[in-house]
Amino acid sequence: MLDYDKEAERYDALRGGEPRAAAAADAVLSLVPPTARRMLDVACGTGIVTRRLSAARPGLAVTGADLAHTMTRHAAARLPGAVIRADTRRLPFARAAFDAVAGVWLLHLLDTPEDVRAVVAECARVLAPGGVYVTTVDKAAAHNVGSDIDAVLASRPPSEARDASDQVQKYAVEHGLVPAGRARFTGRGQGRSPRRTIADLRRGWFVTLPPGRPLTERYAARLAELPDQDRPRPDPEFTLRAFRKPA
Repeated sequence: MLDYDKEAERYDALRGGEPRAAAAADAVLSLVPPTARRMLDVACGTGIVTRRLSAARPGLAVTGADLAHTMTRHAAARLPGAVIRADTRRLPFARAAFDAVAGVWLLHLLDTPEDVRAVVAECARVLAPGGVYVTTVDKAAAHNVGSDIDAVLASRPPSEARDASDQVQKYAVEHGLVPAGRARFTGRGQGRSPRRTIADLRRGWFVTLPPGRPLTERYAARLAELPDQDRPRPDPEFTLRAFRKPA
């Protein structure tokens, strides 16, 4: 996994910046009831999405939480007094503390199915009755847009999708939540170019292709042979699932 303390300084610039954040926040809020008054954004990162969630609804008090110290420092600058450092598997909040919980781009990063189950359990625990948990699912699949880059990477060693939609739903139902809709949004500015993909390979973006390994460099060499090295291919389309705690 990438070191997100080190990634914090360039995180937004490498991942679509404000246009992507706007698309994500709009999609999340499309699944959050207008009556919600307290919202938790887990794994809030730099707070670029969190700030938009807060600004979009003046009556919605949004709290951000992230485990990486440098990420929370950036987020706190965007939302003073509304960001804490916390492990989503052990949230420091009381039961039923929030009307909505959002977790954008988190579950795919977790090491084990047990970690995913623990995160979903905690998000369900802090939800008030009638509240909604919103999370991205199937993130890796979203990046496969049918490009020539995807064709090169198709034969790489597979990795298990921790955020597979059916599995996330199973965990949600286990913890008393029921499916409550879905939404999609474009990862603006995240279309891969061959040159950028090579850079991502060499900094550990692809978990089954560790940096410095001969196999990783063979994939880098194949990517370097593609045309239009700096032309981004199509942006990914991300999926959100919503789960409601029955009143």
